Amino acid sequence: MKTLLLAHDFDETSELALDTAIELARKLSAKVVVAHVYSVPVYSFPEGSSLIPSAEDAARLAEAAQRSLDQVLERRRATPDVEISGVLRAGVPDEEICRLAGEIGAEMIVIGTHARGAFARVLIGSVAQRVVRAATVPVLTVRGPKPEG
Repeated sequence: MKTLLLAHDFDETSELALDTAIELARKLSAKVVVAHVYSVPVYSFPEGSSLIPSAEDAARLAEAAQRSLDQVLERRRATPDVEISGVLRAGVPDEEICRLAGEIGAEMIVIGTHARGAFARVLIGSVAQRVVRAATVPVLTVRGPKPEG
């Protein structure tokens, strides 16, 4: 195994998944590609109109996502024996993660999964769940801490 793709959404669960990917990469002499996929929101209204962010708003969103990805990479670049790089994409997260895995020749995707109950998964879905279903390579899911409350 030469390349692991880590899907990161800048939360605690993604950091746990990154720890796991780094340890696995170290044992396999593989590299880790950290990917963040962001969506530019489009708001639709009942009367059929839509609000599409301006190019300036979309650029600000991309810049903020890149800064956050750069911070993740900076914290981890000093990791001994593991090459770590990053990729930023715009689009539908599960689709872009699966597409990117093919483009970079990743042999495995590592992704964090939130410890939400079944009701929450039905309401909001799960990127990790959709990646597991659509990926053409093995997917390692790393469960995050259970939410309090």
